[in-house]
Amino acid sequence: MKKLIITIDTEGDDLWHWRQGQPITTENTLFLPRFQKTANRYGFYPVWLANEEMISDQRFIRFIRPVERDHLGEIGMHLHAWNSPPDYALPVQTNHAPYLIEYPPGIMDEKISSLTDHIRSAVGIQPVSHRAGRWATDSNYFVLLQKHGYLVDCSVTPHVDWSRQPGQTACSGGSNYQCAPEQPYMIDRLLETPVTIRSVRRIFPPQRFSATELAKSVYRGIRPRALWLRPNGRNLRQMLYLLETVHRSENDDYAMFMLHSSELMPGGSPTFPYKDSIEKLYADLEALFAFAAERFEGSTLRQYQHAFSSSHSDKSIR
Repeated sequence: MKKLIITIDTEGDDLWHWRQGQPITTENTLFLPRFQKTANRYGFYPVWLANEEMISDQRFIRFIRPVERDHLGEIGMHLHAWNSPPDYALPVQTNHAPYLIEYPPGIMDEKISSLTDHIRSAVGIQPVSHRAGRWATDSNYFVLLQKHGYLVDCSVTPHVDWSRQPGQTACSGGSNYQCAPEQPYMIDRLLETPVTIRSVRRIFPPQRFSATELAKSVYRGIRPRALWLRPNGRNLRQMLYLLETVHRSENDDYAMFMLHSSELMPGGSPTFPYKDSIEKLYADLEALFAFAAERFEGSTLRQYQHAFSSSHSDKSIR
């Protein structure tokens, strides 16, 4: 049976509006148990990819330890370079957060080592799953992940180009994954599991009818766009279509869902600013997970990597 892998970028509150020097709060930690219980009820096991501020919050530690202990989910790493030790002053040219790949290799190594050790000491688990902050990777990053015991990465976003998203230094930008594979592959000893994104040219009728929304739907149907398995409060039809596409595909054996932990809290993100929008999110999640439970079984990234390595040991990209 095909797998549904749920990944959550587990980070501070509303980082979309955060600027360098501002304090980072982690109140969204209090809203994680509801999502955990919802996913588990349908037989799915969230992968909580945690960054520095979350693994420093004792409320998150009290939440994640029994999740790992009872095999109800997984702790992984999500490294935000700007607040992961050690401190290192980059030449600031923009107001944007830096990518880890902007730092010298030695500093990259120390930051990965520091957060990995922090997770291990706080939770008692060697993390093996990773997603890069702001989706940015390079060959050196992959080498360092393997050095520190990581077995699976999920940073690649097929059909998406982040290169025009600036970092902190002059002429910096994110990674371009427009031509990246949609299916998993090996990078030396590291398994890359791309996020489930498909380029689609299709009209999806708007959930709330208006001439404006109808015109937008027609335009989007004419022009190819990247569909993610990522809720935004308006895309349940698109997500159900994507799940069914993966389910019917001969080339796919998993679908990967993603969300930010702060999107589970009212006001924790621009996507879900109010309590009512969170309730709409959960209504969509219930529908999505009920649909998925008939077609997929739950898997963490650790579990998927173990199964993949047993049957695909000959696939490697150097």
